[in-house]
Amino acid sequence: MFLHCELLILILVLTLHGQVQTGEIIGGQETVPHSRPYMVLLEGRTQDGKLTHCGGFLLSEDFVMTAAHCRADYKALLGVHNVHNRADIQTIPVEKKYPHEDYNEDDYKGDIMLLKLSSKAIFSKDVKPIALADQGDGSLPTNCAVSGWGRLDQNSIYMSDVLMEVDVTLVDSEKCPQDNVYCSEGETGPYRGDSGGPLVCGDGKAYGVVSILHQEMPDAPKRYSYTKIPDYRSWIDSISGVRCPLRVCNTLSGCPQNNLL
Repeated sequence: MFLHCELLILILVLTLHGQVQTGEIIGGQETVPHSRPYMVLLEGRTQDGKLTHCGGFLLSEDFVMTAAHCRADYKALLGVHNVHNRADIQTIPVEKKYPHEDYNEDDYKGDIMLLKLSSKAIFSKDVKPIALADQGDGSLPTNCAVSGWGRLDQNSIYMSDVLMEVDVTLVDSEKCPQDNVYCSEGETGPYRGDSGGPLVCGDGKAYGVVSILHQEMPDAPKRYSYTKIPDYRSWIDSISGVRCPLRVCNTLSGCPQNNLL
């Protein structure tokens, strides 16, 4: 049997001509402004000079997490809700990228990346980090949602004016854990431009990173993949120092690597 397999990368590559028009997470709704203060809008240029965006989320004063397939020279926009209102946001260039060493461009395994900011973010009511999930008992997290400024559908070339969110239900699958991802299915979920955003579940922690949309046949259910953060905690902590012993650090970043828990 011949199966047409289509991988839709959830990375938004677009050129803005004048006003940015409205697009959104598929089936979602606008978030309460600044109710997700960890959200980061990554804005950059591709090699051919086109403006491109990805999502991300703040881990500490100087580290952002996103997807490894988000390839551009980015600056991080913090405290954003409406992309047209930039009066009070923080814009910080990315100093260094840390894609996971096992990231595979062919199948998008290991689709996770850390970004080191060139200067420290200033925390406020609109800019705060999010905690990361640890290894659990193997059960699927519940009450999950994703957010981003991505496109409405495949016919749109514009990102959303405002931050959108949508609830997703994770599915029990043999293949997804083997690929170190969580999965959800259906017509609602993230779309292009939402890559790199967090999968946030009931306890308010980030469990996954928005990765790809997979659809085996045009009329088959859409399957959304989220790189499973608990499977990469040792790697994350070794680079970002988000687990600093209090006796060593009194901030959320900057611990010497040999002092990590």
